[in-house]
Amino acid sequence: MNAAAAAVPSQIEQSPQDRLKITEIFVSLQGEADAAGWPTVFVRLTGCPLRCQYCDTAYAFHGGTWWEIEDILAEVARAGVRHVCVTGGEPLAQKRCCIGLLARLCDAGYDVSLETSGALDVSQVDPRVSRVVDIKTPGSAEEHRNRWDNLPLLTARDQVKFVLCSRADYEWAREVVREYALDQRCAVLFSPSKDQVSPRALADWIVEDRLPVRFQMQLHKLLWNDEPGR
Repeated sequence: MNAAAAAVPSQIEQSPQDRLKITEIFVSLQGEADAAGWPTVFVRLTGCPLRCQYCDTAYAFHGGTWWEIEDILAEVARAGVRHVCVTGGEPLAQKRCCIGLLARLCDAGYDVSLETSGALDVSQVDPRVSRVVDIKTPGSAEEHRNRWDNLPLLTARDQVKFVLCSRADYEWAREVVREYALDQRCAVLFSPSKDQVSPRALADWIVEDRLPVRFQMQLHKLLWNDEPGR
């Protein structure tokens, strides 16, 4: 990672605690995890310390607009839906502010999820939030960023996601699931990286191994093919 990319999260961390840098806020169908298919308002934060080779939201690495947390809450309320997903980028790169936003959303009665890479500490996230932790496989080129001490913190309300780029990624993820007994802790989701692993092949591998994970296609990719704001 070059110096400019590495600087993004630390620059964001210095922001005032009542503001967040936002790339977009929009309503769509949740494309993955246990809320898949529900109309959801997405709050996409700007900035990410990772550079996964398959990333479909690189436009959120830079730019964005500062929003007061009160204004974010008002925009979410205008959306008129029950489910809220705070995503990125990497939302926990703006940790002090993001933690506060998540708690405020829960206080307001929303069904709240957090999509996070698993490279940053999730221990301070409000327990009412469903933490969707994306474990980075070798094929992502960011395996070394995994924060393994996050895994014992997960509960039945949380989810772990693996985006698989190859058969080797599948075998690696299978061993992580077994080593950490992840299926006994929370839901485990396996998804094929678009254009890198055949969905049918991944489904066959899971069935052959009787692996206690949920096969998952990313609904938003099937419907809108990575179109921003969808």
